[in-house]
This record gives sequence, structure tokens and C-alpha cells, in this order.
Amino acid sequence: MDYAIQLCVSFVATACFGIIFNVPLNRVIPCGVVGAMGWLVYYQCTLQEIDPVQASFLGAFAVAIAAHALARKYKTPMIVFNVSGIIPLVPGGIAYNAMRSAVENDYLMSLQYGSKAFMISGAIAMGLVFAEVLMQLVFRSLRRLRRQHALPKK
Repeated sequence: MDYAIQLCVSFVATACFGIIFNVPLNRVIPCGVVGAMGWLVYYQCTLQEIDPVQASFLGAFAVAIAAHALARKYKTPMIVFNVSGIIPLVPGGIAYNAMRSAVENDYLMSLQYGSKAFMISGAIAMGLVFAEVLMQLVFRSLRRLRRQHALPKK
């Protein structure tokens, strides 16, 4: 039951942010699916007591792979799916706590929260970049194989 709730809430949140970002209406549901999938990867990792930074990396990696696949399927720029897909992973609550702690003059807690938000944000960016590099390597290898097989054998 918990997975169903997580899936529904992350889907709706991602789809709504897709609407806010002016995603074409026929791409809103795929955007929601990408975000829900990335969140479920993150959620499963946290249930297995994986560090939130690493879980965010894996969630963003999953988002980028799915975004790449859907971008090819729908002939839409990948950023349409990436931007709304990472929304559930963004550490907004942690960044808020960092600012609140700074305002309350609790600088040690503010530094701790800020560092964690910074690391999670960096992990999200790295997950997106690593997935893009991996997909480029895969497609380059596929193109090379196609060229080799297209050449006549002597």
C-alpha cells in the first residue's frame, strides 16, 4: 500500500510541475511516469538504508535513462522529461531547514543541512550527466556496429 501512495503522489507532483513548465499536454503523463519511476528508485534505496545522496544519484540516473528513451519515442527534447522528472528528488525541505537554522542563529545545523542539500543536488546533477554519457556510449557503439554490418564483406 505504501508503494501505491508513493507512486500516486510522485506521479501527480511530477505531472503538475510538467504543466507549470508548459510541457505539451500529450507529454504530461509520460513526464509523470518518469518522475514516479525516479522517486520509486529513490524510495526503494532509502528503504534499504542507502545514503540519501547515493539514492538521489540512482533516482536521477533512472530519470535520465527513462527521459532518454521517452524522448526518442515521442521525438521530444529530453529536457522535457528530465526537468519535471527530477522534481521529487530535489532537496527542498533540507534547503528550507538550512535557511531556517541560519535565521535562528544555529549555524552548525545550518551548515549541516546546507551541506547535505548541496551534496544531494550535486548527486542529482551527476546522475543526469552519467546517464547521458552512458547513453552516448551505447548509441555510438550501436552506430559503429551498424556501419560494420552494412559494409560488404570481402
